[in-house]
Amino acid sequence: MSNSAGFDRHITVFSPEGRLYQVEYAFKAVTAANITSIAVRGADSAVVVSHKKVPDKLLDPESVSYIFKITPSVGAVLTGQIADARAAVQRARSEAAEFEYKYGYEIPAEVLAKRIANINQVYTQRAYMRPLGVALTFVSVDDESGPQVFKCDPAGYYVSYKATATGPKQQEAMNYLDKKLKHAAQAAGSWEDVTELAITALSSVLGLDLRAADVEVGVALADGFRTLTVDEIEARLVAIAEKD
Repeated sequence: MSNSAGFDRHITVFSPEGRLYQVEYAFKAVTAANITSIAVRGADSAVVVSHKKVPDKLLDPESVSYIFKITPSVGAVLTGQIADARAAVQRARSEAAEFEYKYGYEIPAEVLAKRIANINQVYTQRAYMRPLGVALTFVSVDDESGPQVFKCDPAGYYVSYKATATGPKQQEAMNYLDKKLKHAAQAAGSWEDVTELAITALSSVLGLDLRAADVEVGVALADGFRTLTVDEIEARLVAIAEKD
């Protein structure tokens, strides 16, 4: 075998260097889907943008999506294997519903991210499970904490960001966002401005002139989370073109 020398045959066996190859393969599965997504936190909003690819002209484009509503106020973009993404969404919705039934109020994004990260970490311990090949980025606007962006990876690590990216162009996007937000606590302006920043970042790192059909956008505001229509995305693209 390769450098893994047989240590990748079992998910719970560390290599002599302390690596879990099966978990590393899960991270590679996230980028293998060749979809890049970006999340940006604004002053009063949080936005997720994902590149949208429809692999077959016979598919209904509306059925192809990586952005999901988990609760009325919490949305998520999932980057990686779409089957694993849908399984993760179902689990997240189940956890959110159980929390609300138990405590009487909607689950905060941070609590949901922590719970999903804990579940992902358990997947790295059991021989009869495998890590899901998907990374989850949650966004919401909390009554107390304001806009929130949390990202969970297949290993079970989660952390809050003011802006983040996932996928094959992750590092390029992070560098772009770092330059734009280096000295800011969050992106300035309205949700439209934050959306335009995220779309511009995605277009820049992909090297493409994005059309409305090539991108999907989710926006979390104080009144909840929603995905933008094609016409609303087109309006943001026109605004970006006018700025240029």
